[in-house]
Amino acid sequence: MTAYETAISKLQRLPEPLVQEVNDFIEFLLVKQDETRWQLWTHFRENADLTESDLPDYLHSLESYEDSLVRGEARW
Repeated sequence: MTAYETAISKLQRLPEPLVQEVNDFIEFLLVKQDETRWQLWTHFRENADLTESDLPDYLHSLESYEDSLVRGEARW
């Protein structure tokens, strides 16, 4: 049995949610093989990481503002 046949056999026995995860991983591998799509993906990922890096500071500021509202120190 070839590696392809073994993989297909295993795939056929997986429950649907795991098949979806395998499909997502296959899509990732296909993107990685296409230089243009891979560059777009890495660019997107870097921007997402940068955006998420500011989130803790934003949440802390928001909580401080909410506390000021509760104490009556700030108004809408």
